[in-house]
Amino acid sequence: MKKIVKYSSLAALALVAAGVLAACSGGAKKEGEAAAKKEIIVVTNATPKPFNYEENGELTGYEIEVVRAIFKDSDKYDVKFEKTEWSGVFAGLDADRYQMAVSNISYTKERAEKYLYAAPTAKNPNVLVVKKDDSSIKSFDDIGGKSTEVVQGTTSAKQLEDYNKQHSDNPTVLNYVKGDFQQIMVRLSDGRFDYKIFDKIGVETVIKDQGLDNLKVIELPSDQQPYVYPLLAKGQDELKTFVDKRIQELYKDGTLEKLSKQFFGGTYLPAEADIK
Repeated sequence: MKKIVKYSSLAALALVAAGVLAACSGGAKKEGEAAAKKEIIVVTNATPKPFNYEENGELTGYEIEVVRAIFKDSDKYDVKFEKTEWSGVFAGLDADRYQMAVSNISYTKERAEKYLYAAPTAKNPNVLVVKKDDSSIKSFDDIGGKSTEVVQGTTSAKQLEDYNKQHSDNPTVLNYVKGDFQQIMVRLSDGRFDYKIFDKIGVETVIKDQGLDNLKVIELPSDQQPYVYPLLAKGQDELKTFVDKRIQELYKDGTLEKLSKQFFGGTYLPAEADIK
């Protein structure tokens, strides 16, 4: 009986020793070893230029480079970009396929109820674009009976849908398309519809790049700050805190202004008080 007890004690000690060795060798991280980074997938529909676009097969643009600056040298996050169509941006956020989106996204109350808005990164008011020889449209009040092309789910589409509810006696004609903004602007230049409402930076860039000199830009009044925001999926509160802090830092150290001048040709930044 004593021999059995002695043998059992030795076996127990051997098992304990083996466990300690296993923990030291493979089960525990070595001192100073970095924890695995969390992958953040950022989605974009790669339009309009200069916010998001492809060049030589690579994504670039103001928002893309801002995101790269946000996550540069992060010891917690790795960033990966994916491209999809406009509707897929929100469907992917809803399904948690993407954690964050940059697609020249403006603020709406409906989006704020479903997603998390990070701090704004650019100022980009909407404008009205018409052909220079069209004297029948001088302001937003003149679009009744006129036609335009819109992409479903965009801010400008919602604005015009609301306009039609209020002007059912003389609505504007909405043609829903899936083409990118450059193609839409070319069709406007060709006279296939009457006007387009879009953001100022995107409009001026396409007019310049495509040589659409027969188009003119009309400023529109706005009752809210015309800002552009990164959008995050619900539940990404910790990521939002990180992104907001980095945007504040990039504003203060001049990175946002440098990128704004590089891609926009000038300073189109939000008021510092609004980056919080």
